[in-house]
Amino acid sequence: MKATPLAIADVILFEPKVFGDARGFFLESFNQKAFDEATGSHYDFVQDNHSRSAQGVLRGLHYQLPPHAQGKLVRVVQGAVFDVAVDVRRSSPTFGQWVGAELTAENHKQLWVPPGFAHGFVVLSETADFLYKTTNYYAPAFERSVAWNDPHLAIEWPLNAAPQLSGKDAEAPQWEDAEVFA
Repeated sequence: MKATPLAIADVILFEPKVFGDARGFFLESFNQKAFDEATGSHYDFVQDNHSRSAQGVLRGLHYQLPPHAQGKLVRVVQGAVFDVAVDVRRSSPTFGQWVGAELTAENHKQLWVPPGFAHGFVVLSETADFLYKTTNYYAPAFERSVAWNDPHLAIEWPLNAAPQLSGKDAEAPQWEDAEVFA
């Protein structure tokens, strides 16, 4: 599995080796040893989530505060998304910066979004099935969000029209009002 740190080095793009022929394909979607070597840390994954969204749906930007911070290893098994991670660690030199990657069922890429990062994605295909492996359980009392379109973040979402948002995401605070990591 190839692991490529992005512009924010803690966020890593994983590209598995895909073995295919006329019958289909095989890939190893997760290997703890390879993951630990690539991240330089060990995380236990405790929950797997699966969402399906329609084209133009934007989910995020979400994160959980300590002691329930979550790391997420995300991938798309049907369709395509543009996936984003935003550094919400005030003590980080990349605080308030973002990175993004296109994840598709065809490219099989996965994005490691460590604890301390907000996460979101927009669906580029007709629909997309999105899988999340998380390092902590969902804890609603510790869940936070920041507005997807905050001008300080200036995320370059590949949108042709206004995205479809949940009520919660439409009401997300602006960056300057967001509760972030120390």
